[in-house]
Amino acid sequence: MKNIQYCWIAAILLGITLSSCTKEEDPPADPAKMQIENSLESGIWKITLFEDSGKNETSHFSGYDFTFESDGTLTAENGMDVVQGTWSITDSNSDDDSRDDLDFNIYFNVTNDFEELNEDWDIITETDLKLELMHISGGNGGTDYLTFEKK
Repeated sequence: MKNIQYCWIAAILLGITLSSCTKEEDPPADPAKMQIENSLESGIWKITLFEDSGKNETSHFSGYDFTFESDGTLTAENGMDVVQGTWSITDSNSDDDSRDDLDFNIYFNVTNDFEELNEDWDIITETDLKLELMHISGGNGGTDYLTFEKK
């Protein structure tokens, strides 16, 4: 009889122990980041401005449609060429959910004009139809601007 009592006590203690363990919760989603991601993932975009240290180089990307996928894939295609890359939005300062702290990251593993887009861009403005970005170069201190607009 004592063995049965010990089994019940052990079962109760095990149940209490298991119920007191809490699952580590994911941090709350950043609403500003989610809004930008949702906008980008819902359509086809084009570059309407690419200015590299004061020089307008937008024409290098004319005719290309950009698609931002939810898995982080970035595709640029113009009917003949397809260029694959990645994109992400990261929080450079987790103190708040401000757009000022978000970095827009682009990476194309190529050695052509698309390589110039490989940066961690600061978000200037964002709407459902337009994303304006800026990057200050660490090398020469020049400022680059990049604007995507929804087609």
